[in-house]
Amino acid sequence: MQAIYLDNAASTPVDPAVREVMLPFLGEQFANPSTRYASGVRAAESMEKARRQVQRALDAQGEKIVFTSGGTEANNLAVLGAARAREAGQILIGRTEHPSVHRPAEALICEGYSLGRIPLTDKGAIEMGAALAMVGPETRVIAHMLVNNEVGALYRIAEFFRAAKTKAPHAHLHVDCIQGIGKVEVSLETLHADSLAMSGHKIHGPKGVGVLVLRQDTRLSPIVFGGSHEGGLRAGTENVAFIAGMAKAICMAVEQRSAFEKSARQNQSILREGLAELEGLQAMTSEQSVDSIVTVRVPGAPGEVWQHHLEAGNLEVGVGSACQSRAGEISPALKALGLTDPEARQVLRISFSRLTTPEQVQTLVDAIKALFPKLSQASPTAS
Repeated sequence: MQAIYLDNAASTPVDPAVREVMLPFLGEQFANPSTRYASGVRAAESMEKARRQVQRALDAQGEKIVFTSGGTEANNLAVLGAARAREAGQILIGRTEHPSVHRPAEALICEGYSLGRIPLTDKGAIEMGAALAMVGPETRVIAHMLVNNEVGALYRIAEFFRAAKTKAPHAHLHVDCIQGIGKVEVSLETLHADSLAMSGHKIHGPKGVGVLVLRQDTRLSPIVFGGSHEGGLRAGTENVAFIAGMAKAICMAVEQRSAFEKSARQNQSILREGLAELEGLQAMTSEQSVDSIVTVRVPGAPGEVWQHHLEAGNLEVGVGSACQSRAGEISPALKALGLTDPEARQVLRISFSRLTTPEQVQTLVDAIKALFPKLSQASPTAS
């Protein structure tokens, strides 16, 4: 029997409509889009069609669309590329950024940049006054995620960036939208941003492909060198199949956003109401959050133990960021919410896609209730 999958913030299944768009490029339409003969020209035309689809879906007509190998490369290109296109100065990033933002930002310290981290309130929101006080003429790049991948916090990026731009008019403002696309409105204009990063596999598209949306006049230095692909910003033969699939996935995510918001709200309600009676189980909350990611701190045994017991019952949930859980790291997002290291290890992340049903969520609730008498009394160091 197929497992009930409830870790959609880590990855999502490829939508059949996306798979159908990709298939021709995995078969007879295999040509390199940089070649000049007919089949190569057709591949290039298909790629440009995908670029236009992304522009229309994100209200970015006339802006640059740079296809990458994923959200990680898109974030790296934005942070490193924007910084290196400017003289050394200050880089500001969010306190809970994904490693694909905070690690390239940290690497820039060796190149003469200073690094600051934008503070959060005890409710997980941007501390606006303190954050804006950090912005000044020396600020070169500001990067902040739109939706936190672990606790679902929805940050007030538009408000922050609009004010930051008045203090640092030449700074590059970048948003990691990887968890935001398909859940909230995303565009350069609404977020007052200069670049947006997205990834295919978070929205029922393929893994291994991403996109960086750039204002037309944005200055970036490439970080991958070779040919002149993607307007000279990203060398390497383009993956036409995955690009076509991601473009379709982005269009579907935008078109179906309202329906997904409604279903996620219903699923979150079932989950929270079903678990409310369990003493000691705490739903983590931010000042503002999306409905599709619910993080709970479970009592007793560590989150990984709960995860393995649920998996034995054919249910798959997360224990935080897939990137950090594999490395055994403690989440900066959970620390920002005031959890100690032992408490942060008692966290389960449950996340919905547009395929998640109320019946699946109720099955999870029933399973947690069944495990609660045993695991809630176990040692926090149980294995």
